[in-house]
Amino acid sequence: MVWRFGLYYFLVFGGFVAISQWLVPYFVNVYATSLVMAGLLASLFSLPSGVIRALGGWMADMWGARSVMLWVFGISIATCFLLMVPRMEIFSPGKAITAAKKGTVSFVSDSLIKVDGISYPVIHKHETVANLDESGLLILPTKDSWQKPAVKEGDQVKKKQLLARGITKIYFQANMWIFAILVFVVGIAWGIGKAGVYRFIPDYFPNQVGVVGGMVGVIGGLGGFFFPIIFGYLLEWTGLWTSSWMLLFIISVICLWWMRTIISRMMKRAAPEFSNRVDHKPQTNHKEQ
Repeated sequence: MVWRFGLYYFLVFGGFVAISQWLVPYFVNVYATSLVMAGLLASLFSLPSGVIRALGGWMADMWGARSVMLWVFGISIATCFLLMVPRMEIFSPGKAITAAKKGTVSFVSDSLIKVDGISYPVIHKHETVANLDESGLLILPTKDSWQKPAVKEGDQVKKKQLLARGITKIYFQANMWIFAILVFVVGIAWGIGKAGVYRFIPDYFPNQVGVVGGMVGVIGGLGGFFFPIIFGYLLEWTGLWTSSWMLLFIISVICLWWMRTIISRMMKRAAPEFSNRVDHKPQTNHKEQ
């Protein structure tokens, strides 16, 4: 149980410390911002996450540590999933044009191919395709498709022979301001979670609050030490700055799975009645006897 609480704190505190250090080089390398702007944007994560910890303690007292941590892990999973998608530009074969019957190519342009009087319209590449990164705020991945002639005038073609290749471009901007907002959200969630984890301890270890709290704190502190090192190795191995969010997503899923599945089954097997009451706000019975 101590290891379980330690893993929770490893994520919400260790992850907080690590990302606080990681965001400045992240913004500089990924978005080419100045150090001043990178520091300002990183503070959107660090400051609220630290200040809101007291609110997290109040929420854990009000609704129970388990309920609060379920929300914390859920938000962490959702935001890390969105943050781990890197800026990308993917080219893939698209819908092509093939000859309906054999013949001789009589005309070829960027918009039309003719074979023995049969016209084949060609989808022309839009001018905006090459400048997607400068086209403003793009929240969702953007797709565009066009075709490029694969024959020239005078060519003899057979039935079903390729006349124009299809090209599809999928572009994801990973807009910096959307990224900053998501980082702000996950920082708030982890700030609440830092208090929520410690709310577990007096319920399960009423006579060892100090020693268990110290052990959980040590495990969380180790997260702040090891996470940046792991982030560096992941960046070197994958070449993706978003690999750090992939790791945090996996740990968030493990935390939620451990809390919802393993622990619930163990508690229901050992003490079904107690499992329905622990970590929930006590209910007052106002019915007259």
